[in-house]
Amino acid sequence: MANDIRVCDECNHIRLKTILPKLKKMAPDADIKIGCKSYCGPCGKRAFVYVNGRYVSAATEDEVLEKAARFIK
Repeated sequence: MANDIRVCDECNHIRLKTILPKLKKMAPDADIKIGCKSYCGPCGKRAFVYVNGRYVSAATEDEVLEKAARFIK
């Protein structure tokens, strides 16, 4: 089963240009969806990624990727 990863393209704390290659490296089989996740409160304050049913957030893009790694199958 592929990993389900979702990233908001409106988030101020991540850059799609940098985060997408890192996510693809972490989970090559992932189904990565890009678009608004209606998570605007936390999204406006911290970086976040939705991984396999869990919202993972942190202060920076690298920190959120580090936290998200434990939820990758």
